[in-house]
Amino acid sequence: MRIPMARLLLVGVLTGCAQSSWAGLQFQTEHYRVGIEIIAEGLSHPWSIAFLPEDEQLVTERDGRLRLIQQGRLHPDPVAGVPQVAAVGQGGLLDVVLHPEFEQNRWVYLSYSDQTNEGLTTRVMRARFQDHALQDAELLFEALPRTSGGRHFGGRMVFDPAGFLYLSVGDRGEMEKAQQGLDHAGSIIRLHDDGRIPEDNPFTGDSSVLDEIYTLGNRNPQGMALHPQTGEVWSNEHGPRGGDEINRIQAGLNYGWPKVTQGVNYSGTRITEHSDLPGMEPPLLDWTPSIAPSGMLFYTGDEFPGWRGQILNGALRDRLISRVSITGQADAYQLQEEERMLQGFAQRIRDIRQSPEGEIWLLTDQNPGQVVRLRRIDN
Repeated sequence: MRIPMARLLLVGVLTGCAQSSWAGLQFQTEHYRVGIEIIAEGLSHPWSIAFLPEDEQLVTERDGRLRLIQQGRLHPDPVAGVPQVAAVGQGGLLDVVLHPEFEQNRWVYLSYSDQTNEGLTTRVMRARFQDHALQDAELLFEALPRTSGGRHFGGRMVFDPAGFLYLSVGDRGEMEKAQQGLDHAGSIIRLHDDGRIPEDNPFTGDSSVLDEIYTLGNRNPQGMALHPQTGEVWSNEHGPRGGDEINRIQAGLNYGWPKVTQGVNYSGTRITEHSDLPGMEPPLLDWTPSIAPSGMLFYTGDEFPGWRGQILNGALRDRLISRVSITGQADAYQLQEEERMLQGFAQRIRDIRQSPEGEIWLLTDQNPGQVVRLRRIDN
C-alpha cells in the first residue's frame, strides 16, 4: 500500500537542506496544515528533551552538554554537574527524563556512554536539578560487560505508571549478545527509581539471566513510550538493512534478534533463515526497507485531535515522521503506517515528544542541530 507523503508549502525561500530552511515553512498532512517554529538552534547533535514546569525544557547534546530552554530562549551556559561522557561513535550524552514526582524531589535521570580501560558501556545516573546544576549525583546502573564497540548503546528511558524505570541497551554491534542472558546488551532493563532491582523482574533468581533484564533479543531500541490506556511500555527498534520494528514490551519475552529478523546484513547477506520462531515474540509492525526509527510517542493532545491514540515515530535514515494507527486491543493489536510526514526537509529526526500543551516537538540530529515545534495552522 502506498503511504501518503506530506506536502511542503513554501513560505519565503527554501534553501536546500540548510538549517534555515525550517524557519517559516508549513507542510500539509492528511489532516492538518502544520507550521514549523524553531525554538533553539546551534546545538551539537541534540538527543533528547524533557519538559519542566513553568515553560522550561532540558535538552541533551550528544557531545556531553545538558542545556536549558527558558520561555523559548536557550540559556547561554550548559547545566553544571553533568558526568563525563564518552562521545564515541553513536555514544555520548543520550536520554533525559524526569522522575514522576519531579516537582517534589527535582530528580533528573540521564543515560550516557562511559569509557574505562575495560571498554565502553551505557550508564544511568540521577541528580537533583537545582540552581542550573545537577547536585547529589548517584550512579544507578551500568551495562556489563563492557565492550570496545562504538555502536548500539540504546539509552532510551521511560517511567511506567507504577514508577519503574525502563532502559534500552543495544546489542553494541555484536548481535549474539542479545541472546546471552549474562550480558546486559540487547535487552530492556527494569529498575526501581533508585536503581534497585525489582523483586518481580521476570528473571530474578534465574542464574542464566541477569536480574535487571526485563526482555531479551532487542537489537537497538531507540524509542520508548507508554500506551495511553494500558500504561504498558512500547518501543521501536532499529533493524539491520530492513527489519525495523515496533514492539509491545512484556515481561520475560524474547524479541528474537538475531535469530529472527526481516532484515539482512548491510552487505546484503542473510542473517538468518527465520522471520519467526516458536518462543520469539513477533513485532507489531515491521519497516522493510528501514526508516531507522528514533524517538516515539503516543499522541494524546488537543492540537492534532485526529491523531489521538496513534504513534508518531521520528526517523534518522529516512528523515521523516511516520504516523502509525492502532486498532484492536491486548493480544490482538493491529498497526498500520498511515502517513509519512516531513520528507523533503532532509534532516535526521532524533527525538519526537509531546509537550504538556499537546504540541509536537522535534530534535534534529545535526551539528548545528535544532529544537523545533510543530503547530496546527487553522484555515
